[in-house]
Amino acid sequence: MKNNFIQRMVTGALIVAVLVCCIIFSPLTFAVLFVLISALAVHEFSQLVNKNESVNTNTLINVLGGVYLFFAFLGFCMNLAGSQIFIPYLFLIIYLLISELYLEKENPVNNLAYSMLTQLYIALPFALLNVLAFQADKAGVVTYNHILPLSIFVFIWLSDTGAYCFGTLFGKHRLFERISPKKSWEGSIGGGLITLAAGLVFGQFFPFLSSLAWAGLGLTVTVFGTWGDLVESLIKRHMKIKDSGNIFPGHGGILDRFDSALIAIPAAVIYLYAITLL
Repeated sequence: MKNNFIQRMVTGALIVAVLVCCIIFSPLTFAVLFVLISALAVHEFSQLVNKNESVNTNTLINVLGGVYLFFAFLGFCMNLAGSQIFIPYLFLIIYLLISELYLEKENPVNNLAYSMLTQLYIALPFALLNVLAFQADKAGVVTYNHILPLSIFVFIWLSDTGAYCFGTLFGKHRLFERISPKKSWEGSIGGGLITLAAGLVFGQFFPFLSSLAWAGLGLTVTVFGTWGDLVESLIKRHMKIKDSGNIFPGHGGILDRFDSALIAIPAAVIYLYAITLL
């Protein structure tokens, strides 16, 4: 137990260090890191599905789709290309749909469903990080704002830490026992309070959003990040597996580490667009 705890601590610290350094250092390191994470996550999910669901999705095409979608959003958000940059991706989706007519596989509908799920559930959220990272001013000049994408992960980490501490100390009422027996309402509320406080602190140091807006973003990430965790738990429970992979010693696979972000990122994008319309 002690060795496993130390392994988890070391691995977790390395993950945090790599993410923070790559996001802060430059747009290039940001792009390289998350296109790699996206490709690995899509590959991991495709392999799990093909192994456990008696289906046969095209892993290579799914990975290429995820990589292209990330770069398409990157180019579009940086004003390097117009919306036509998404056309090749649409052709790829059309190919995935039509190809099942001719491949004569055992479960074509399942293949289609899981391929579309891979793109929507995994590839799209990572691509949307570009919407957070690159903003254009009124003159059309695009700047790289590393604080917004970094804040999503900081809020997730704080929420997880707060949920663990509050849940351990006060947890009595199960949040979603059918899917994740260890999560409690007390832990989730504690995590939410931690991110609310962190949002207020962010507002003092990064005033391009008000403290209230930052607090709302923190709460949004907490709520939807918790749902993201539960969705991945539901998928793993359905597939009868404990971890999505073993790439991170003591932490499981890519999906195990980024499950919360897969729903928190799209929710954060919606939230930030919504408050600009108010």
